[in-house]
Order: sequence, then structure tokens, then C-alpha cells
Amino acid sequence: MSFLEHLDELRSRLFRSALVYTVAVAACWAYSDRILEFLLQPIRQNLFGGGEIVFINLTEPFFVYMEASAILALFLVMPFLLYQIYAFVAPGLYPNERYLVLPFLVFGTGFFALGGAFGYYVATPTAAKWLLQLGGSFKANLTLKSAFTFESRVILGMGLVFELPVVIAFLSRVGVVTAGFLLRHFRFAVVAIVIVAAVITPTGDALTLFVFAGPMILLYLLGVAVAWVTERRRPA
Repeated sequence: MSFLEHLDELRSRLFRSALVYTVAVAACWAYSDRILEFLLQPIRQNLFGGGEIVFINLTEPFFVYMEASAILALFLVMPFLLYQIYAFVAPGLYPNERYLVLPFLVFGTGFFALGGAFGYYVATPTAAKWLLQLGGSFKANLTLKSAFTFESRVILGMGLVFELPVVIAFLSRVGVVTAGFLLRHFRFAVVAIVIVAAVITPTGDALTLFVFAGPMILLYLLGVAVAWVTERRRPA
């Protein structure tokens, strides 16, 4: 394929992804109130002293409901999005490497969902509880936008973070990285992980940074182990 043909293929994949995602968001909108109520539970359960989640702008609920629908839709269509990514790079793979589509879809979707669950059940309540306790001598009236932005960044951030072993496994299988290379550059990886965690951390405080960086380091080591297994199984 020529360069322009690659661009046309990319445009086609992006259009399909956007169309499917838009339909999923529209479907989730019908249940947006339930979705938002569920998503805000980790923060609500840590409010104390009569604290409330309020909104101060007339359009704030509409946009937050839309964002809540968009988050659930992303998790629902993730298998399709991952397939579009695979289909775009598949022409550059050897025939014996194209069987990776099923593991890529299964583990990519599974780890993204696992990361979202970790963000919802562990990272968000842990960070929210600590941050709210810092203001324990005051009454917490959180705006709907700020509370949801905090949680959505945690959930989506952890979902992307948990894709690290899948990415490493794929790169190892196609020969881009090796377990030895990853171990030799572990110190640099830790520095990069801390920087990435600082960027995606909603507040930038030490505890939330650790909640992000700790799992990322463990996932990096898991990726090293997966790369080692992949190398052992690779045909000579």
C-alpha cells in the first residue's frame, strides 16, 4: 500500500470507530441517570458531615450525563475499537503473527475492563477518602463537574494503564522488544511511569500518584514476564 492508501485506510477505520462509538453513546444516554448514580458512589460514600454533590451551572448536569454515557460506551465498544487497531496494522504482520487477533481482543478488552474496575473500586475511593479527610474540618460541597471529572480520569486512566502488559506482549511477539531489554531499562521505565502517572493523576497529590504509579510498575513487570514467555514460545 502506498502512503496515501494507508491514510485512506486509517480514515476508514477512524470513521467506523467513531460511528459505532456514537451509536453506543446514544444507547447509553437512555440510562445516563443510572450510570451517573453508579459512577459517583465511590465519592458519595466518603462524603461526611452533611456534604453534598451540587451543580452551579445550568448546563452542568447535561454535560456530565453525556460524559457518563460516553465512558460506559467506551467500555462497551472496546473490542470493536481494538479490532480496528489490529486490522490497521495487520497488513504489516507476517502470516504466522496474524493469529494474535483473538488474544489481542480478549486480553486487551479484559485488561481495560480490569483497569476500570480497579479505578472504580480501589483507586477512586482510596484517593477520595484521603483527600476529603484533609478537609474534615469543613463541609464538603463538591460540584458535580469536579467530582465526575476526578473519577472519570481515574477510571479511564487506570483502564489505559492496565493495557501495558498487552502492549508489551504484542511488541515482544513481533520482535520489537525483549524481556532482557525491558529489564535493562527498568530504572528508566520507572521514571517514565512516575511522569505519566503525574500527568494523568487528577490532583497531583502523593497518595493518588502512588495509586497510579504502583500498579503501573507491577504491570510493567508482568509485561516483562509475558515477554519472556513469548520469547520462549517463538519459533527459532
